[in-house]
Amino acid sequence: QEFTKHDQREYDDQRALEIHTAKDFIFSMLGMVQKLDQKLPVANEYLLLSGGVREGVVDIDLDELNVYARGTDYDMDFTLLVPALKLHDRNQPVTLDMRHSALCHSWLSLRLFDEGTISKWKDCCTIVDHINGATNYFFSPTKVADWFYESISIVLSEIQKKPQRGMPKVEKVEKNGTIISIILGVGSSRMLYDIVPVVSFKGWPAVAQSWLMENHFWDGKITEEEVISGFYLVPACSYKGKKDNEWRLSFARSEVQLKKCISSSLMQAYQACKAIIIKLLSRPKAISPYHLRSMMLWACDRLPASYLAQEDYAAHFLLGLIDDLQHCLVNKMCPNYFIPQCNMLEHLSEDTVVLHARKLSSVRSDPAEHLRTAIEHVKAANRLTLELQRRGSTTSIPSPQSDGGDPNQPDDRLAKKLQQLVTENPGKSISVFINPDDVTRPHFRIDDKFF
Repeated sequence: QEFTKHDQREYDDQRALEIHTAKDFIFSMLGMVQKLDQKLPVANEYLLLSGGVREGVVDIDLDELNVYARGTDYDMDFTLLVPALKLHDRNQPVTLDMRHSALCHSWLSLRLFDEGTISKWKDCCTIVDHINGATNYFFSPTKVADWFYESISIVLSEIQKKPQRGMPKVEKVEKNGTIISIILGVGSSRMLYDIVPVVSFKGWPAVAQSWLMENHFWDGKITEEEVISGFYLVPACSYKGKKDNEWRLSFARSEVQLKKCISSSLMQAYQACKAIIIKLLSRPKAISPYHLRSMMLWACDRLPASYLAQEDYAAHFLLGLIDDLQHCLVNKMCPNYFIPQCNMLEHLSEDTVVLHARKLSSVRSDPAEHLRTAIEHVKAANRLTLELQRRGSTTSIPSPQSDGGDPNQPDDRLAKKLQQLVTENPGKSISVFINPDDVTRPHFRIDDKFF
């Protein structure tokens, strides 16, 4: 209930307006990045995920990321996958160059693309000369991330030279490894966007083809076409791989579809288990929330659907996830759900495994106490957020205004007015027009009536 409370707050009218404002700002900013040097595709398709990278929504190593805390640093978090390159015209399974890399990873040669693309992205490649004299350009995740961060910084400094009323305040812009993290202040909310440059593919990779032949929990609930509509390469390296060249396969698009088939009680158990282990198993970094997500998907395939559908079994599922995690640790084995031959824990040392297994045993011996502690953290984060909202602003994040006075008053009044209009006009079409240069004009239109 405590976790759900936070999610439900996202949907009140003021919060919805703030979320929309932040998303518009991020998308406009990316449009300006595209115009800088035309590197990004003109017609691009982003994948927006609820939850930041630290929440395990994509398989990226967390040890390079600065620690941000909900409540202290942000109130809501999102991950945005932004394709730098797209390979969308293929109907057959996509074959990648995996000769140089670990399982579930790949290099990407620009030979797959036209001359225009190669010349555009040459400066973000590592160059390999072959014996026969040919030159091969490999798309570099680290160089792409550097270019992306520099481009975003240029665009944001331009935007901030001409602040507009109601525009989000950019509180933080940081490069965390190959991810760009931006925290925006909008009204009384702070939103973290983890922006990840990716390579986007339509279709399915040949290396994961055998997975499609197996039986799965989602069979009959969603179509295979929905599950295999596309995949990504994300800028993450294997533990022994070459950081400048190696990308990791990501099935984030498929995972969004699979999540629809997971029962609410199992999702509750997953949220609770994640809250417990994120703090407990954070040092040294070994288990990430993405590992837990993979274990949950395997559990869905392994256990009877009738058992997983039990609405009052959340406590059973929590204990089951802890046991599965312990089993994976002790055996140093956590297969990737889509590419099972890839073991995501094989790099762990024996000392790390024993340390975390002991910690997990203490959780298993008194799960209620550990859950209470995790819930207290959530409550504290929620209290911090509510306290900032009560003040009507985030202390260090005023919305830029062209005039003096309380910088957040116009935003709050607008949100309250909109809330009132929504309540009084159920089922009607409501438009909001904001022109800071002419406040005498009507701001609202309900159906065809202005006021």
